[in-house]
Amino acid sequence: MDRPSEAAGVGKTEPGLHPYTCSECGMVLPCAADLNLHMQMHPGKHPCVCQECGRAFSQAADLADHLKYHTGEKPFKCDQCWRAFATLSKLTAHFRSHTGEKPYPCNICGKTFACSSYITIHKRVHTGERPYACPECGKRFAESSILTNHIKVHTGEKPYACKECGKAFIKASGLAEHMNTHTGEKPFACRECGKAFMKSSGLALHAKIHTGDKPYQCDKCGKAFYASSNLTKHFRTHTGEKPFQCNVCGKTFTTLSYVTIHKRSHTGEKPYACKKCGKAFTASTHLAKHLRSHTGEKYECDLCGKSFAKASSILIHKRTHTGEKAFECKECGKAFFDSSGLTAHKKIHAGVKPYECNLCAKAFIKSSALIKHMKIHTGEKPYVCAECGKAFTRSSGLSVHMKIHTGEKPYICDKCGKAFASSTHLTNHFRSHTGEKPFQCNVCGKTFACSSYITIHKRSHTGERPYECEECGKAFTASSCLIKHLRSHSV
Repeated sequence: MDRPSEAAGVGKTEPGLHPYTCSECGMVLPCAADLNLHMQMHPGKHPCVCQECGRAFSQAADLADHLKYHTGEKPFKCDQCWRAFATLSKLTAHFRSHTGEKPYPCNICGKTFACSSYITIHKRVHTGERPYACPECGKRFAESSILTNHIKVHTGEKPYACKECGKAFIKASGLAEHMNTHTGEKPFACRECGKAFMKSSGLALHAKIHTGDKPYQCDKCGKAFYASSNLTKHFRTHTGEKPFQCNVCGKTFTTLSYVTIHKRSHTGEKPYACKKCGKAFTASTHLAKHLRSHTGEKYECDLCGKSFAKASSILIHKRTHTGEKAFECKECGKAFFDSSGLTAHKKIHAGVKPYECNLCAKAFIKSSALIKHMKIHTGEKPYVCAECGKAFTRSSGLSVHMKIHTGEKPYICDKCGKAFASSTHLTNHFRSHTGEKPFQCNVCGKTFACSSYITIHKRSHTGERPYECEECGKAFTASSCLIKHLRSHSV
């Protein structure tokens, strides 16, 4: 490794010191480029000093470019999208996000970059080097700009606010990309398939779908990801770590963005409105999913033909065909197709059921389950079969019912050959072969093959009969018993 020269504005290092040690203040830097950048803090070596912040430069031209950050001047505009830049070099590097040009390859893994400075930062992925430490929490970063933005998490500083919804951002670029969620503008298009994105980062991740590049692999379950941030988030499904807490109710989350969305359940804020029907949502992703109900865009499973509004949903669905269950409960060993299923299941062990019905006191692990349950009391059945007119409280109930008309039973037991219309029915049936009864009553110890059976059974201990016939007043422990009884009145 070559030492930086004095001609570059860096003094010789003292014997025994790190090769990239500042001769002025003794600070150790990881490479020559960072040392040269650091030396700008010592005006004696760099005579062109910024009067706004005190930063020093060796050349007047560099100072002139720097001053634009204070004045906000951005004379170089991209003719492909809305973004503008203070310097021509920044515009040139940005323009490659549209053309896809990446002329600078990493000599270790071959990955290419649009800007030469990105390689210096990228190589720290291989070395593990993170030279920039946060003075508040000690968290370390590979580049100084990320540290600068991270420090704002501690200070709470978010100077860039959206005029549409009030959401604030640490960086101007974050606000600029966010504005696309309101305008619907998608300036970054894929050259392979034409799919467009609101953010250049979205396009970069999407491009890996075509190349199949998933360099970040989970060492727990083997699942691979396009981005390291996705791997970090995924890993928390194994560890159970939820480092981000709501300061209103104390609920914890795996990512900061989930907290932001969750807080809107307290404030009632729904900043993302559909321009077609006016329906509003707490998150931009919910709006994007909703918009497909107008366009009719869906992702179809090539095994059973079932269609989905989201690409991620079809990936999870396909596991019902392959039987892959990568998310395992550490308490009982039960495995699930997706992380949300495991998260909900863990509440069974913890006994947490925060969502309670105010009519029958039945409690639920998820709010969506309570909403579906309430339809039993109201009698609301908004999902009607076009074939026979039978109505259902849930869309999933209608989907399963439709298979009665089509005769479709895609889920086959490999023990006896019996076929089922839904994967849950197959799972429950399979326990008749294995004898597995994983759900135990905490009162008498009796075990059951299905969680719904234990809920009904517990009412034999409490005497609770929440389902009452409006004709004769007779009450029942289960809704199915009430439905059967109602037929005696219709005869």
